[in-house]
Amino acid sequence: MKLKTRLIIAFLITMFLPAILFGVSGWRIIQYQSESIQEEYGLSIDTYGILSNPLQVLNKLTRGTYNKIFLTARETPEKFESLDFIKELDEDLKSSYSYIILRKGEDVIYRGSEKDSDLKKYLPKFGEFDTDIEGGFYIDANTPVLLKQQDFYFKDGSEGSIFIITDARNLIPQIKSSFIQLLFAYMVVTLLTAVVVVYWIYLSIIKPLNILRIATSEITKGNLNFSIEGDFKDEIGQLSVDFEEMRIRIKELLELRLENEVKTKELVGNITHDLKTPITAIKGYSEGIMDGVADTPDKQRKYIETIYNKANTMSTLVDELLLYSKIENNKIEYHLTKLNIDDFFSDCIEEVSLDLELKNISISYENKIDKSIYILADPEQLKKVTNNIIMNSVKYITNKKGIINIESIDDNEHIQICISDNGIGISVEDLPYVFERFYRSDESRNTTKGGSGLGLSIAKKIVEDHDGEIWARAQEGKGTCIYIRFRKYEVA
Repeated sequence: MKLKTRLIIAFLITMFLPAILFGVSGWRIIQYQSESIQEEYGLSIDTYGILSNPLQVLNKLTRGTYNKIFLTARETPEKFESLDFIKELDEDLKSSYSYIILRKGEDVIYRGSEKDSDLKKYLPKFGEFDTDIEGGFYIDANTPVLLKQQDFYFKDGSEGSIFIITDARNLIPQIKSSFIQLLFAYMVVTLLTAVVVVYWIYLSIIKPLNILRIATSEITKGNLNFSIEGDFKDEIGQLSVDFEEMRIRIKELLELRLENEVKTKELVGNITHDLKTPITAIKGYSEGIMDGVADTPDKQRKYIETIYNKANTMSTLVDELLLYSKIENNKIEYHLTKLNIDDFFSDCIEEVSLDLELKNISISYENKIDKSIYILADPEQLKKVTNNIIMNSVKYITNKKGIINIESIDDNEHIQICISDNGIGISVEDLPYVFERFYRSDESRNTTKGGSGLGLSIAKKIVEDHDGEIWARAQEGKGTCIYIRFRKYEVA
């Protein structure tokens, strides 16, 4: 769910849930109190009348007594001169928070309560206010009483008025309780809504943000071995997905960096070892010449040739290291040209055959494709690929008679080259890693064969930069074949 949708829902919940819950709970409270009033006071009153006009309840509480007063005033007004009758009326009103005031002329001759002693000045004059059975009026906020008036004449002809005074400050307990319960219900509903909304927001917003905060803290500490999980359907979820991808990428980069650091140390160690050996030899043979050990022209020539060969070995190692540096920084410049495969490998064979013969290794080339087929390649870089593969084969040929064979095959829209040898081969365990940078086979072999372990990785990089493919197949103890495949260049 989108964050915007969540906020809209939270707003709607805040607006409508309290109203719905308060409406339901308020209706139940008022209904209960209405039933309680009807049961206790014998009144019939609609549920919402309690709140809309609570004074009507007080009116109805005194209705019976007022009806009795009304009939007495019409039929037997002389009863109002009986103190016992007045007290009887007053006693009937006590349960209704009301009392009687009897006035003759301008004098109050009976007061059922001493409260509101200044009420006399608010009493309406004779004939000024005529109430019916359901009538009555509220005086004011300073004198909160409900007043009912009935006028009559005494036997002597003087004006008389009898008043029912209801104290509006003492609303019946059920009405008070209704207001208290409604207030409590409002507070509970508001609190409940706040808890629901806050908890929902916490689960959907705050909790995911806390997870991201903890994850950020872990990354700051250098710990990347964790994962972020959750609902990825909203904006924060998408942020979590991006954060998790970033964590994985950082972890991969750090692991790659550590791996490269290890391999770089291995490279430095290998280069140091491979440079130290010829340097030691050069130093030793040079000292031999200077000390006169090489005391004949033949010995001197042999010493000088050895020094020259060792210097060439060092130069090759340095060149390989520089080439590797260019590969790492993608700074190899390719000058692509139309290249004839048959001519190219024929030239390669011619260049290396003499050196290989001196090592008792024969090299041959077999062309099984049309001589007019071309590829688009950089001849210089492709020659480095070929030489690296051939030199790698030379290192691991232990037979008295070594054999290297190059074969080109037509493969539909591609041409395939196989450079095979009869060397010691590659184990099944090592085969997947032969093109990795800095890779060398097991220590029992590379200590005597030397090399930086960059040859085949350089070859792979150059081939792939030509949009080609390179892979190896081998049998341990029988030999290795390196396969290269390029797309044909169509000549118009």
